[in-house]
Amino acid sequence: MTQLVGGIEAGGTKFVCAVGTDAGEILAQDRFRTTMPGETVAQAIKFFRAQEDRLGAAAAIGIASFGPIDLDPRSPTYGFITTTPKAGWSGTDLNGRIRDGLNVPIRIDTDVNAAALAEWRWGSAKTLDTFVYLTVGTGVGGGGLVNGRPIHGLVHPEMGHVRVPHDPSADPFLGSCPFHGDCLEGLASGPAMEKRWHARPEALPPDHPAWILEAHYLALGLANIICTLSPQRIFLGGGVMQQDCLFPLIRAEVVSLLKGYVQAPAILEEIDAYIVRPTLGAQAGILGALALACSPGEDR
Repeated sequence: MTQLVGGIEAGGTKFVCAVGTDAGEILAQDRFRTTMPGETVAQAIKFFRAQEDRLGAAAAIGIASFGPIDLDPRSPTYGFITTTPKAGWSGTDLNGRIRDGLNVPIRIDTDVNAAALAEWRWGSAKTLDTFVYLTVGTGVGGGGLVNGRPIHGLVHPEMGHVRVPHDPSADPFLGSCPFHGDCLEGLASGPAMEKRWHARPEALPPDHPAWILEAHYLALGLANIICTLSPQRIFLGGGVMQQDCLFPLIRAEVVSLLKGYVQAPAILEEIDAYIVRPTLGAQAGILGALALACSPGEDR
């Protein structure tokens, strides 16, 4: 018997709310701009109340949120958005506001951990024990799964804020991250590309030098991930990754950077099947929220 669940893809530019089933079928969906916390959360609550009248009550709601988020269930600020550069959202109790407004169990995680969970549950990661999902868009975020469970620890993975080699003589751009300057996100996110090249990434032609530099930074990040976590596969999603020329450039650069040290056929012989697109595409975020609602977790 299928179960009714809800999901919120809480993004820095838009919120997507959906009601669906534990089989990944979306029955109702709405999206709206992310404004200030009070207004945005009120719109989400209004959506779910309307769908409850139409479809029935959801067993749980999953929130796949931009971050950073406090995911320590012992913390008094569990479910809060913490040091985000998104104006007005630092210190927002997203988990508590949704829970109190709807009186249902809430399961919250980062947007990219949730997208990874959806790829494992309904996408092409079903057969994998370990993998990493990196999204490259407004920011750079990474999620990892081990045996179907997202990686948590001190906080949660912040793969976009790893430090990668940056040669100012070759790339004088100082980086766009308000916290670290030239971390991976500061050098390779969509806003970083736009600031460096004075054009949105989707407006840059495939032969523009931006893509060689972008592939270089992303490959540096992936080489660190491969050597640290040894994932069975890496999925690359997000708006920047819609540029087809990036994948072959990144794959070739990763092989070059590793220099044969990682003796695995996936790297040496099958790199095209190792660094891949997620199969859920643009639906990964909201399906990730539904997947969170279906998963055992901390209900607060």
